[in-house]
Amino acid sequence: MITYNPKDWFRLIFQFHKSDTFRILLPTMLVLGLFTASLVYLELNNQVHLKSSTVFHQILGFVLSMLLVFRINTAYERWWEGRKLWGSLINNSRSLMTKLHAYIGTTHGSDLHHVRQLLIAFPYALRNHLRGDFTHNGIPAVEGVSHEQFQAAHNKPFFIHRLLVERIQSIRAVGGLSEQQLFLINNEIFSLIDITGACERIKNSPIPFSYSLFLKKIIFVYVITMPIAFALEYRYWAIPAVMIIFYAFASLELVSEEVEEPFGMDSNDLPTDELADKINRDLSSIF
Repeated sequence: MITYNPKDWFRLIFQFHKSDTFRILLPTMLVLGLFTASLVYLELNNQVHLKSSTVFHQILGFVLSMLLVFRINTAYERWWEGRKLWGSLINNSRSLMTKLHAYIGTTHGSDLHHVRQLLIAFPYALRNHLRGDFTHNGIPAVEGVSHEQFQAAHNKPFFIHRLLVERIQSIRAVGGLSEQQLFLINNEIFSLIDITGACERIKNSPIPFSYSLFLKKIIFVYVITMPIAFALEYRYWAIPAVMIIFYAFASLELVSEEVEEPFGMDSNDLPTDELADKINRDLSSIF
């Protein structure tokens, strides 16, 4: 995720990065500009006779704007929901570790250390799982769990959660936790699997294909017919006008596509690496 100062707007206008839509759309904008220039040239030399249809584009532009507003709002809601889920993961991990430290103390130090290792490994496993990485890369080691066991588990967050529940139940079995204490930490324990399921829902339920396809077609029809409407009235000024309008509409669609899948490694995706590291630091500081 890119960190920036939103108040430094003048510098942001002239700043480019690898996910900047201007850089991505520039080849298409140049082709569209050449197409517009060709139509203007033919019209000015009386080789074709175009008719202005700005009313049609005004109506279609309004409809397209409403569709794009819905599109980008829906994409941002998915991004923000993902961020709230990872925020809950941070808070619940802290709360669970703090309660266990208070309840168990040094009486079951080795068990508490093992629980801490599982809680630290969980966000890294969830990060990899949401990125489609089914390997053990980047997941901190857990004592008593071999590399082969991790590799054999298809859903590694669920595997770690199962080990966590089993270890807490074993602590309860030897009298390390009372029934009341187990009840008080129950929500934090099972919230981890709820968060995993909610993140999987966001990842595996993209915007319906038919809606995305329809929106792209509407943008294409709107943009490809703009030179016909603007060439007669604006002449060569139609070239930058068409390119700017295409840049505005197409950029919103590209940004929505990137933001609606917030768990990858794109510039605007959630900083899951940093959030997992934060959980690691916070839990490691609890002795």
